Amino acid sequence: MAESTDTFARWCESELGRSGARIERELSGGNSNLTQLVHTDQGPLVMRSPPANTISPKAHRGVEREYIVMKALQGHLPVPETVGWCADPDIIGYPFALVQHIDGVSISDELPASYDGAKAVNALGEQLTDALAALAIAPWQDIGLDGLGNPENFLQRQVERWLKVRADQSVRNLPEIDRLGRWLLENVPADAPTGVVHGDFHLDNSLCGRDAPELLAVIDWEMASVGDPLTDLGLFLMFWGDKRSAEPPGFAHVQGVTRQPGVHSRRTLAERWSRSSGLSIENLDYYCCFAFWRLAAIVEGAYSLFVQGKVDTPYARGLEYDVPALLLEAAAAAEGDW
Repeated sequence: MAESTDTFARWCESELGRSGARIERELSGGNSNLTQLVHTDQGPLVMRSPPANTISPKAHRGVEREYIVMKALQGHLPVPETVGWCADPDIIGYPFALVQHIDGVSISDELPASYDGAKAVNALGEQLTDALAALAIAPWQDIGLDGLGNPENFLQRQVERWLKVRADQSVRNLPEIDRLGRWLLENVPADAPTGVVHGDFHLDNSLCGRDAPELLAVIDWEMASVGDPLTDLGLFLMFWGDKRSAEPPGFAHVQGVTRQPGVHSRRTLAERWSRSSGLSIENLDYYCCFAFWRLAAIVEGAYSLFVQGKVDTPYARGLEYDVPALLLEAAAAAEGDW
């Protein structure tokens, strides 16, 4: 351990010009990768790396993807500043990325005490919407992201994939999975735009000011790709506001602070996104349906593991309700009720 620590410190000094580097502690947050606080004499950094117990030699690719995307997007929207990427597993035992440490808070179902209720939520909603619009029109081919993913048949491939997965791994009767999946395939919008897609864009995956409602950075880019940017808008709006077709809504905690009187409606934010990006929201019913349906299809996998006795967590147990609730909202969105 001491040798690894010394090797890391020497690497940071020689490659980054930062002295006194040491890994201090694990930070919360992140979808699947490990997030740790790193001390240096020049100021703190954040390390992103594959999970410590991973056995896949490809596990670092999500971290590398995240680093490449954030580096390319500097100046286009608020993202952490990239500091260094190390592909050499001999330094600390696995590849890692280092980025700027941002002293902010991640908000889900509780606002900081200094925030002014719905007024603060609306300010953040507007900033998130503007950041998402900037992402949608970022010149991905010119900033080195043309190899990030395959935008061809982006929607069709995802729907077909999750239809097959759910058919092969079915553990209960969910007819809306198939019905809505078929509807999504039959109604794929023509001439969909292409842009950088975050893949999990919502308030929880951002860092905000501790004392004032300021968007400091959008984080957790490991699922980023090149595809249809309206899928990000649908996902963001899915969890926004108190107009929900299921009560309680599925995943009620996500963006929970937005479900209060006086908060901007989904349509208000959608129209703002369209004005800022210059892109049409004519087919937004489709994208909202897609967002609810895709999430339901994905997380049903965790419920399947619960039914098989392979996992037993409050999250997995809660999916008995959450998945049908998400499908109910997907069906409503397909009819324009969002």
